[in-house]
Amino acid sequence: MHAPHRLRITALILAVMGLSLGAGLSQQNKKKSFPDKFQEKWEKEGPNVRIKRHQDGSRTVFRRSPDDRTLVKRTWGINGAVKMIVVYRLNAQKDPLACKIYDGRESLLYKVSYGYSKTTGRLQAERMFDARALRTDPRTGKETPVRVMYYNYDAQGNSTAPEVYTFKEGKNAEEVFGSHGTFPRDNPFKP
Repeated sequence: MHAPHRLRITALILAVMGLSLGAGLSQQNKKKSFPDKFQEKWEKEGPNVRIKRHQDGSRTVFRRSPDDRTLVKRTWGINGAVKMIVVYRLNAQKDPLACKIYDGRESLLYKVSYGYSKTTGRLQAERMFDARALRTDPRTGKETPVRVMYYNYDAQGNSTAPEVYTFKEGKNAEEVFGSHGTFPRDNPFKP
């Protein structure tokens, strides 16, 4: 075989390989890595883990203990770093009795306790205490919360806006802690 003939055969083989490779790539490009309309939903990862991927790239993961007495919520930012960890202690009805809130470096920030109505079982109060600085009432010597939320319900039993009190001077509760309480309303394990 002459060199020009070999060169043409090699070029033909490379062209055919390029076409088949290009067809494979175009097949891959037709697959979408995520849907056009983003919908946050819980993904089940085993019986005790639920994951929610948020539109901004962050994610929330709930893990519960096999005995249903502990629930851990971890939130990752868009950079993949843990932003917050909340550990809930649950009662037999799977309602939180208390929680501890940590930052992404696992430093304890706040302790929270929850109170329920003895007659209806509904959430009535949430008390948040600063874990970094002990604050006590000088008259009683008892630890005082930095925020208290009282939950109210209408005649049909629907939750209304809570009453929020903060004891940090110069700012309102929303500025200090945000507009939502720590109660895990998005708990994927609770029906």
